[in-house]
Amino acid sequence: MRHLGRPLPRLEASPLVSGRGLFTGSMQAGDHLAMRLVRSPFAHARVTSVDVSGALALPGVVAAWSWSDLGDLPPISYRTGDTGRLDGFRQPVLASDLVRYVGEPIAVVFAEDPATAEDAADQVDFRAELLDAFIHPVTSALGGSSDHATVALVEQGFGDVEHAIASADIVVELELEVGRQAAMPLEPRGLIARWDGARNLLEITGAAKIPHIDRDLLADQIGRPASRIVLAEGHVGGGFGARGEIGPEDVLACLGALRLGRPVAWLEDRREHMTAAPQARGQRHIARVAAQDDGRLVAMDVTFMIDQGAYLRPDGLRIAELTAAMLQGPYRLDAFRALGDVRLTNKTPAGPYRGAGRVEGTFVRERLVDAVADRLGLDPVAVRRRNLVAAEEMPAARGVTLGEVPVVYDSGDYALLLKRAEQTFALERLRKRTRTRRSKGEAVGFGLAFFVDRSGGGSGDGVRISVDDTGTVEVVTGAADLGQGLETAVAQIVADILAVPYTDVRVVHGRTDAIGFGQGAEASRSTVMTGTAAQQAAEKVREKALAAAAALIGVSADRLMLDEGEVRPIEHSDAPGLPIGAIAHALRPDRAAALALPHSPDSAGLSAEAWVSLDSPTYPYGLAAAVVAVDEETGAATVERFFVAADVGNAVNPKLVESQLAGGAVQGIGGALSEELLFTATGEPVAISFADYALPTADQVPDIECLITDDAPSPLTPLGLKGAGELGINGAGAAIAAAIDEAIGTPGAVTHLPVTPARLRAVLRGVS
Repeated sequence: MRHLGRPLPRLEASPLVSGRGLFTGSMQAGDHLAMRLVRSPFAHARVTSVDVSGALALPGVVAAWSWSDLGDLPPISYRTGDTGRLDGFRQPVLASDLVRYVGEPIAVVFAEDPATAEDAADQVDFRAELLDAFIHPVTSALGGSSDHATVALVEQGFGDVEHAIASADIVVELELEVGRQAAMPLEPRGLIARWDGARNLLEITGAAKIPHIDRDLLADQIGRPASRIVLAEGHVGGGFGARGEIGPEDVLACLGALRLGRPVAWLEDRREHMTAAPQARGQRHIARVAAQDDGRLVAMDVTFMIDQGAYLRPDGLRIAELTAAMLQGPYRLDAFRALGDVRLTNKTPAGPYRGAGRVEGTFVRERLVDAVADRLGLDPVAVRRRNLVAAEEMPAARGVTLGEVPVVYDSGDYALLLKRAEQTFALERLRKRTRTRRSKGEAVGFGLAFFVDRSGGGSGDGVRISVDDTGTVEVVTGAADLGQGLETAVAQIVADILAVPYTDVRVVHGRTDAIGFGQGAEASRSTVMTGTAAQQAAEKVREKALAAAAALIGVSADRLMLDEGEVRPIEHSDAPGLPIGAIAHALRPDRAAALALPHSPDSAGLSAEAWVSLDSPTYPYGLAAAVVAVDEETGAATVERFFVAADVGNAVNPKLVESQLAGGAVQGIGGALSEELLFTATGEPVAISFADYALPTADQVPDIECLITDDAPSPLTPLGLKGAGELGINGAGAAIAAAIDEAIGTPGAVTHLPVTPARLRAVLRGVS
């Protein structure tokens, strides 16, 4: 019975495709109150008054609060616990003296139904004195003083950059930008908070991504013990970073349930999501790269500014740190420097979005490599091959840190992946075909981009496994499932070790009352961390089962095997065996002592748990390639073919990995060509619906062609696991940019993502 490495059907799929999914909107209690936020219509203004009396006068309105009604409620905490240099940039739950972006919460209404709550929100009288809005991070200054523009500087580097640049044969400098974008999950944010007075328990359903971390943040926020708060995850209609971070809405819903004694439901509509949910990207880079005449890269020097918006989100400076730490990608350098300037503007606060920091850094780095190839008249693929860190150099210390952890690539054979991709996708033939098409007058091009990602690392991931009398295996974990197939992957790992069908493994996740600690689902950590913990716990259960079976049937454990859910002697593998459920029954606390069976005093029954810490993350890697055709009259770019090749160390379920690669690639295509959150000069958001924020449609996305390899298993995990969740999006923008350059015959033309038709028409007409 073999499960690992097989593209088995998803265990999670049945309720989702049969209409039995439990999403936040389908879990509302019958007596719940509907919560509605009143949001600022101004990007920057001094609050003079917020009068909720008009809302309170409407029938069906139970409560309406402004800041003055909240008491001594602190602003939203950082996950890092930083209360020093960043303390002044935290977001208040409701605005008090100033509003700093369109959509900032200024009041909250609780009513008997959503329609009444919405009507009541319209009756809140908000008055403010308009102030100048600071929209561009280059000149941003909240509070009217440029001294407050920069939140913090993030710096990384090694070597003598100036000397390396001065001694190089060529130096290329580019100004590059990735516009503001956002995750657009099918299900926007929402939660239901219930106060159970009988048990002195606050229950929150609709949690996502990091339930245990959010529990602790909420406990600090509302002044309750974490043990008196339970977060529970239902089905999640997509996350991608936008769902799961604590915001004002989460705090207000919990406070409403506690104060009003009734369940409170908050469900975000799409317009709210597009103005108030975390936004992302928004980076401008001034980048230099130095190289020798043979194409060898010598040094890279990048200064970048992040348009953070009005406040820091709970992730703090993490995106800036990721950008700086991962900018080098897979290439050798003699010297490197990155300086990130995180700046405030009067826009929706920025937060994590799939591939945070890496998407931006990959675009910059790969644009620089393309520029070097063009300047030297070399093939861009050959320049990449020339500079790849070699397999024999692994593990490769990169001379930078992420947080306090040194960045050390654990394993990788980048050149081999390129070779495999060239063979599998017939890339050289494809490039020749595009050249032939261009010679006949078509505007079509090919582009390729390499990337390195990070996954897992840190501590706090644990798994508890138990087997019941029927042989069913339950796995309890502090991880969360945002659609990545967590249940299936974990079940496959456990099923292989315990020799049971993976359909007999039930994975419980996303509940803070089921297990004490957990890091949830972020940073592509689930397979790496939870999978490793599951493997280790399952090994303990297996040893325990064999030891108990040895005592029951009088055969030493080293002569027994687990097979098809039964224990039997190795030399009699065809004989009837002892079912694992029967062993679990014998190990029950009320039976084990009487039968004189070996058992662990700290884990009753056939059960065990394991906790995993990794001092360093794992580093999956890959490449993206694209064929893009351009309509030179309209400026429209069409991705005709798109390829992703990735090495994830050991693919537990290749179909799940392929789905992750394809889904990420679609988001990457949207971010490269059409998705952008623009603002007027006074700070009003332009994109407030899908009519303005152009997600790619099915006819604009080709089939995503994937190659998954396992040539570089991680030495940090017993199964060699690496993450896959953010690989598909990582190189999409860079590859598409290179393909567009080639299509229009203008190297270095694309300097700004997304490459919208209007932007590309300007390039074609020579307008800067």
